[in-house]
Amino acid sequence: MASLTHLDATGAANMVDVSDKAATARTARAEGAIVMRPETLRLIREGDAKKGDVLGTARLAGIMAAKRTHDLIPLCHPLLLSKVRVECEPDAALPGIRITAEVRVQGPTGVEMEALTAVSVACLTVYDMVKAADRGMRIEGIRLLEKSGGRSGSYAADPA
Repeated sequence: MASLTHLDATGAANMVDVSDKAATARTARAEGAIVMRPETLRLIREGDAKKGDVLGTARLAGIMAAKRTHDLIPLCHPLLLSKVRVECEPDAALPGIRITAEVRVQGPTGVEMEALTAVSVACLTVYDMVKAADRGMRIEGIRLLEKSGGRSGSYAADPA
């Protein structure tokens, strides 16, 4: 198992020094879901939520969150992201919304946290926008699907 790079010799948390790392193409994809009652999903699909366009707002919130990850996660580096895509797909089988995010950068460190943050905040936004109709919603399955680039190479999650 690799050592934890955010800890110094005394165990204190520190931001990793990436100044000597080459800027390379890096990509990460993450997923998650918010499970709800079928009636709540219908409300979202039909555009009848009192707060407005749930899926559009969640998508934008996810994009904004990816761009602000360094403000939310203490030891993350601020990155000049080149792409953030968030998709919010209704799924009657859950029932709920499946959310995926893809983030790209040409930089010295990866974008896994940005992809995970985008999915997390998009899920939270869906919850916020329809909580008056369904406080029992569950956010679940947030995970990294894949990453590429950097010294550690590629990673692909096992199929769920």
